[in-house]
Amino acid sequence: MLNAMPHTDRLVIVGVDDGPHQDEIVRLAARQAELRESELHIAHAIRFPLPGGSPTDEQEKHLAVHVGGRLVERYEDLVRQEFPGLTVAGELPIGQAAAVLIERSADAGLLVTGHRGSGGFPRLPLGSVSWQVATHARCPVIVVRPHDTGGSPENRVVVGVDLEDPSPDALDFAYEQAEMSGARLELVHGAFHVGMVPTGPIGMVPADFANLDHGPRDFLDREISGRQARYPSVRATVRIERTRAATLLAEAARDAALLVVGSRGRSGVKRLLLGSVSAEVLHTAECPVAVVPGQGGGD
Repeated sequence: MLNAMPHTDRLVIVGVDDGPHQDEIVRLAARQAELRESELHIAHAIRFPLPGGSPTDEQEKHLAVHVGGRLVERYEDLVRQEFPGLTVAGELPIGQAAAVLIERSADAGLLVTGHRGSGGFPRLPLGSVSWQVATHARCPVIVVRPHDTGGSPENRVVVGVDLEDPSPDALDFAYEQAEMSGARLELVHGAFHVGMVPTGPIGMVPADFANLDHGPRDFLDREISGRQARYPSVRATVRIERTRAATLLAEAARDAALLVVGSRGRSGVKRLLLGSVSAEVLHTAECPVAVVPGQGGGD
């Protein structure tokens, strides 16, 4: 049933289409809503007029709405059967897919979408709809790859921490996720030092890696200590390696339940770029990736 859209920052919205893997994307969104004690909305964006159609063709519009409504109701039924305690409703927004979800993100606590445009969107590669939503949404976005849905992941959350541009909102989101799900939390920092380069000027003193790693470890330990009172049940560990951050995060998140990264949370022109690390792990990570905007994020 298509219900009125409540204005709540605890709302979870998931997009659906008639492609493969949609059941598991919906299940992941339902589990997130259940953990948050939130309402789940299942959205299917309708682009109208359809390619080659006329904006005045009422019969075509009626058919598109009917087909979309049947699709949404199918996933509503799935959620009601498997998550009987969850409140679920459907949405059939009309418009460009990315613009619709970005607009709805202002009223949501979480968006869930497929990696290649799943979620009521054209099946386009990441970099179109999924890229736009992850970059510009005002709330966290979980992007699910098709092969994320197989097997049983470890109950573990990995969060990337960039010391040059730290994202406390991403770290808080990761802590909240770990607390709600009883997961282990791993704070990961990839540090590439100049001293790792095999060649250099004659007389160059080799880097003291122990000292170079001391600062990042102190920083991460302080972040953990500062959140201990708020999240007493979360077991957090630190992992620092001298390698590319995106490569390390993709490796660290293998078999994890979720990888969390920040989107830099900026507004205006600077938000046009997601950030190289966040962008790369969206392409390479094998688990679902949560992209978290900072305070005032979104356009």
